[in-house]
Amino acid sequence: MSSLNSTVSPNAAFVRPQFFYINGFSNIPHVKYYYIFLCFVYAVTVFANSFIIFIIYRERSLHTPKYVAVLNLAVIDICESTALIPKLIHTFLFDSQFIAYEACLANMFFVHFFIAMQSLTLVVLAYDRFVAICFPLRYHTIMTNTSMFVIIACVCVFTATLHISLVLLITRLSYCKSIVIDSYFCDYGPMFRMACNDNYSQHIHAIICIALFCFVPFSLIVLSYVCILSALLKIASGEERLKAMKTCTSHFILVIMCYLPFFITYIAALMSVIHPNTRIICTSLSSTIPPMLNPIIYTLKTEEIIGAIRKLYKKNKLIAVVNQ
Repeated sequence: MSSLNSTVSPNAAFVRPQFFYINGFSNIPHVKYYYIFLCFVYAVTVFANSFIIFIIYRERSLHTPKYVAVLNLAVIDICESTALIPKLIHTFLFDSQFIAYEACLANMFFVHFFIAMQSLTLVVLAYDRFVAICFPLRYHTIMTNTSMFVIIACVCVFTATLHISLVLLITRLSYCKSIVIDSYFCDYGPMFRMACNDNYSQHIHAIICIALFCFVPFSLIVLSYVCILSALLKIASGEERLKAMKTCTSHFILVIMCYLPFFITYIAALMSVIHPNTRIICTSLSSTIPPMLNPIIYTLKTEEIIGAIRKLYKKNKLIAVVNQ
């Protein structure tokens, strides 16, 4: 990559390159099989989440605050995978690792934005379950479809604002040494670290974003579950307690899938040196697998979704019989 590094002059006061080179999955044997696997993941993600969106849209009994948030999560899952996987496949499977400066900033924004939105949507779902179990008599007053739309809109504006500032901070960096990004997309961390001018502001912004979109959401979810468990212990009937717990099962599994891989990778990086390829494989899996599994888990673990699917199937079967 020395020829690439020499395309910019170290003597320039400020260098904004015309393009970057995404290094990604270098020196990994049989890596093309991994790209084929990601193609399968993307296909399942789009189909499964589209199916969830269709079911929620068609079944009026699912037009509730909880399923407004679930529908929002399904849309985010499709958008996150679309922002990441097709570009990843095009970049590495077809040896198109050069990306224009502006396109790189756009790629950075959309990937990080949808990953952050997924994390905050899990917090919104946790809040919905917290109100439903801890304040059951006031649930329909506190949680309405309108209030859920407002919450999601506020989360979206907040997330977009922080990630726009993230991109703007990158434009203040000079790249006079290297244009090689050691990641599988235009990742914020590797990009600000390879700049040759002061990147302190970018480093602080990265810490703030990790806190706001990972540690704080996870802490709020854990706190909500502590309150939920406390409320469940006060329920005298074991049957009612079990029924209430079942409404949280899907969300709990999603939280584990979303946060556990990140924390494992993060802790491992703090305790030892992780090979860049190992880090890239782990982070790419943690970014692509949850969007695929989210709708499958909600379909298998949520009685309302299963009931809606059966109802829709019986309705279509009846229409087919009448038409015959």
